[in-house]
Amino acid sequence: MSETPAGALAGLRVIDLTRVLGGPYCTQMLADHGADVIKIEPPQGDETRGWGPPFQGDAASYFIGVNRNKRGVAMDLSRPEAREVLFRLLEDADVLVENFKTGTLERWGMGYAVFEQRFPRLIHCRVSGFGADGPLGGMPGYDAVIQGMAGLMSVNGSPDGPGVRMGVPMVDLATGMNAAIGILMALVERGRSSRGQFVEASLFDSAIALQHPHLANFFLNGKTPRRTGNAHPNICPYDAFETATKSIFLAVGNDGQFKRFCQIIGLDDLPGDARFLTNGDRVRNQLALRDLLRPVLAEQDGVALSARLIAEGVPCGPVLDIADVVEHPHTKHREMVVTSGDYRGFGAPVKLSRTPASIRSTPPAFGSSTRAVLAAAGYDPDAIETLIATGVALDRKPG
Repeated sequence: MSETPAGALAGLRVIDLTRVLGGPYCTQMLADHGADVIKIEPPQGDETRGWGPPFQGDAASYFIGVNRNKRGVAMDLSRPEAREVLFRLLEDADVLVENFKTGTLERWGMGYAVFEQRFPRLIHCRVSGFGADGPLGGMPGYDAVIQGMAGLMSVNGSPDGPGVRMGVPMVDLATGMNAAIGILMALVERGRSSRGQFVEASLFDSAIALQHPHLANFFLNGKTPRRTGNAHPNICPYDAFETATKSIFLAVGNDGQFKRFCQIIGLDDLPGDARFLTNGDRVRNQLALRDLLRPVLAEQDGVALSARLIAEGVPCGPVLDIADVVEHPHTKHREMVVTSGDYRGFGAPVKLSRTPASIRSTPPAFGSSTRAVLAAAGYDPDAIETLIATGVALDRKPG
């Protein structure tokens, strides 16, 4: 790896007990910005190692995508000896992130009540499905299930079709982001109080918080939102349109943009039509407006038109597939595809001028840092061999 500036979180030590997506996404964000993240996997490994194809070595793309810049350790935390190792690792840790089912750590003689006493500066973050209390407290949650339960599927899809799961795991990713934000908030507060605290980010809460503008609309008008396909319930024209080449997505947010848009496509009289004077008028008459726009846009070169519109301050872009996005010159300019040897991943979305994110290591092989981390924690070679020989710690997959 090339020499890179220390990240904004350099010096921060994170113990990562999370698996699957929301937690690992959170800890990768911290790791990208310099935190020393020690990922501790159970003996069977993070299950996303097997969520493929495609695979690279023994790891699926699903695991590779959210576990870079971490050191890989494996331990059987159901064993008291492994929990003692964890306690030793927490002695100089700043943050613990976990997504165990509520009550698991407590059953093992751990949990925040214990951590608060033994490690008063520790920030303990839990990523969970529904939180620890309430009617669904402690229940397991998966992204698609929560999309359905939190109403996201009810507003996604064609008006005349069923609710549809969003094509990316928005709830898991948003929960990971919320966890990272919560951890950083707690770190700032610790700078004033010298005390850690418990941070919780649940999939259910995160999914409900994503329901804008649908919840805001419902709170104001009492109407249950309906699916609108690609159209927007509050803005018009805000929709996908077919063209002679690629489809485009048009997002006209104000009257000035609507006037410029109409001039560019040769419908100069449309902004003066009483049905389309304001955004409110356009929303009320969106079907009529769509019928007028479709035949005109169908004759256009979508790529050229969207480039001209956005240059004139009218938000518009071609609807690209993933291969197009990877090769797009702006993707490359923004360093949103990064490589290191055989590794390729998405770049860091948060840019810092003095302390940028970096890739310091690729996703760890199972247990690849177990021996080194134990040695750094003060275990001598004989003790390390005993921990591995007895299955308390692992440096390779069993079997």
